[in-house]
Amino acid sequence: MALTGLENNDLKLIIFGGKGGVGKTSCAVATAQALSENFKTLLISTDPAHSISDCLEQPIGFNVVKMTGYPNLSAIEVVADQALSRFIAENLAELKKLLDTSTNLDTQDIEEMLSLSIPGIDEVMSFKTIIDFIEEGWYDKYVVDTAPTGHALRLISSPKLLDEWIKVAARMRWKYRYMITSFAGTYEQDSVDTFLLNLKKMVKRIENILRDNTKCEFIPVCIPESMAITETARLLAELGLSGIIPKQIIVNNVMSSEGCDFCIRRKASQRPHLAEIHQIFSDLHETEVPVFAEEIKGREALLQLKIFLFGGPDLVRMTREFMHV
Repeated sequence: MALTGLENNDLKLIIFGGKGGVGKTSCAVATAQALSENFKTLLISTDPAHSISDCLEQPIGFNVVKMTGYPNLSAIEVVADQALSRFIAENLAELKKLLDTSTNLDTQDIEEMLSLSIPGIDEVMSFKTIIDFIEEGWYDKYVVDTAPTGHALRLISSPKLLDEWIKVAARMRWKYRYMITSFAGTYEQDSVDTFLLNLKKMVKRIENILRDNTKCEFIPVCIPESMAITETARLLAELGLSGIIPKQIIVNNVMSSEGCDFCIRRKASQRPHLAEIHQIFSDLHETEVPVFAEEIKGREALLQLKIFLFGGPDLVRMTREFMHV
C-alpha cells in the first residue's frame, strides 16, 4: 500500500527516522520529490553525515538551494555549529547581558563561554532552524531527513532541553531582578527578559507542531531484519512518550525477486521478519519497498522509488519487473 495523507494541505512537517542503513534518506528525498510536483517543498537534512546531496547528485550545503530539474523543490543541509554561530551572533547583546548580570564572569570569561560548544545544542539548533523556516512560510511542505534513531529522538526531545536551559536562565534573572528591586524599589523588563520570553514561546510552538498530527507526521523506516525491528519498536515507544504517534511505516529492502538461488533464500529468510513487522506494527499503515539492484541516487532511481512509495498507474508494471530481476 502507498503512503497516505501527505498531500493534505494542513500537513506541513514530515520527519523520517529509523536505524542507520535502512534507507531514510532515499525515502525522504523521493517523498520530497513527489510532493514538489504539487507543493512548494523544502527538503531538510539534520544528519551530520549529510547524504541528500549525494542522493540528488547536486551540491547543497547550509544554504537553501533550488534543485535543478525540480521546479518546486529546494534543499538545505543544516550544520549545527553554523546554526549556533548564527544564533549567538543574532542575540549576542542579550546573551552577554544575561551572563554579565547573572554571573561573576568577567568580559573575557563571557566571550570564551559563548565560543564553546554546548552539549545537546546540535539538535536544539537543528530544530530551531526547521521552525524558523516553517514560520517564514515560504514553503508548503517541509520534509526532514534525520540521522539514525538516537539523533532523531534527541531532535524530538530538543524542545525539553531548551526549556530546561530557559528555566535556569530565568532563575538567574530572578536573582538579578530581586537585587535590583531591593535597591531601586522597582524593576523594568529589558531586552534579556524579552529574549527569554521569545525563546519560551518558540519552545511552545515547536511542541505544538510536533504533537499536532494534522501538522506534523513522523514516518519510521524499517527493514526486515531483527535488529532494525527491535530498534524501530523502541523508537515508536519513545515517540509515544513525547506525544508523537506515527500513522504509517515504510518497510524497505524487501526481496521480491525469485530469479536466482540467493534471491529465493533471501526472500525466505525475510518472511518471519515481515510477519513480525505485521504483528508488532499492526496499527500502522504499511508501505513495502523492494530491494533495488543499485544504489538509489539520481532522478531516474528516485522516480522509481517514488512509484513504490506513492503508487500510481506504473506500480503494477514496476512490481512485476522487480519480481523478475
